[in-house]
Amino acid sequence: MRQKIQRLAAFALAFLAVVAAGAARAADDYPNHAVRWIVGYPPGGSTDICARLIGQYLSERLHQPFAVENKPGAGNNLATEMAAKAPPDGYTVFLVNPANVINATLYKHLPFDFIRDIAPVAGIIRMPNVMEVNPKVPAHTVAEFIAYAKANPGKINMASGGVGTSVHLSGVLFMMMTGVKLVHVPYHGAAPALTDMLAGQVQVMFDNLPSSIGYIQAGRLRALAVTTATRSSALPNVPTIAATVPGYEASAFFGMGVPRGTPPAIIAKLNRTINEGLADPALQAKLAKLGGTPIPGTPDDFGKLLVSETAKWAKVVKASGAAVE
Repeated sequence: MRQKIQRLAAFALAFLAVVAAGAARAADDYPNHAVRWIVGYPPGGSTDICARLIGQYLSERLHQPFAVENKPGAGNNLATEMAAKAPPDGYTVFLVNPANVINATLYKHLPFDFIRDIAPVAGIIRMPNVMEVNPKVPAHTVAEFIAYAKANPGKINMASGGVGTSVHLSGVLFMMMTGVKLVHVPYHGAAPALTDMLAGQVQVMFDNLPSSIGYIQAGRLRALAVTTATRSSALPNVPTIAATVPGYEASAFFGMGVPRGTPPAIIAKLNRTINEGLADPALQAKLAKLGGTPIPGTPDDFGKLLVSETAKWAKVVKASGAAVE
């Protein structure tokens, strides 16, 4: 019996060695044809630009196209479902973004479980939102805005690009931590929200920095603070909200995920190449124009970020009362 067990153990070890060797060879040969890079947003926005910059770098280094496939719809859930159900062979990759961690709570019925069905590969960048007001608002600092809002409860309109977006929930988090009461006015995207911000129909917005920076630089909107824990190199003279509201932090982050079950050796190769890109000065400069800060690290580092962000925004979504069936 003992000899039989030893023979079985030896066979199992040999089998595992063969499997490991095969996986290593597959990673060495990867990729040997085009890779589909699913992005849940339309072409042209900062999210799409980020994906294309990383995709171009990966194409150059790995010698196969990483072709961006824009699949907007259903609050980013259409693209996520496509990625979750794709073959786990490394030839479908997915741009992970804030909607993924928000939608886990916002949507009551999803045909996938993001944390379970998408394997983390690598973080790419964090981008701040910017707390901005129409110039007619008599506040030039976060402290002055809080005082003004508390003196006018329920009279100040807060714009967003839609219910449950990072722009909306950044404002909800601000209300939770300061006690101010703003009236949320959701729009279908940033463009119409900014139109009414410029006209003074709404007074405050926690917008994605790339969408608003041109208006801020032209003096048509006033930036009070950025939402990240540190200042943004794109607006170096604008303080953080946390300087006035300790502990406040909200940001848009982007990274890569793949269908769960993708070989670890392929994930490691993608992670290594992305981290090399984030250390490349030329790519760093391009990402900096989006107002982003690189977030290099291991797949496990990115996975921990996704779990913590999902838990963080679950509390904010519940506090907002927002829900989608």
